[in-house]
Amino acid sequence: MVKKLTCHCKEVELEVKEPEGGFNKFLRCNCTLCERKGYIMTFAPITDVKILKGKDKLSLYQYHTNVAEHYFCSICGIYTHHKMRSKPDVFGLNSGCIEGLNSLELQNVSVNDGQNHPLDQKK
Repeated sequence: MVKKLTCHCKEVELEVKEPEGGFNKFLRCNCTLCERKGYIMTFAPITDVKILKGKDKLSLYQYHTNVAEHYFCSICGIYTHHKMRSKPDVFGLNSGCIEGLNSLELQNVSVNDGQNHPLDQKK
């Protein structure tokens, strides 16, 4: 099944192919950025996500290693998705932006220890 993902003002619209069995992995992260955003993310392969509208309205934010790509609507400011640095073939998606998914009702939301990201650990 295909779901729409939109920002608040609906100027940015993505299409995401829902995994078989539905979205079932939900995560909060305690990294400095995610902790401040306070959202719950779910995931999809980049190949299963298409920007339908508003690519020109997306702003990019990068920090620290400048590898992860965090996208948000330049009009309403809502974070929609990000390209992960640990899994560059996967998008993290703002679950609150996915149609038909109520992020306030999600159960079993894991917490990722982004403050101790494995790619930041000294070898």
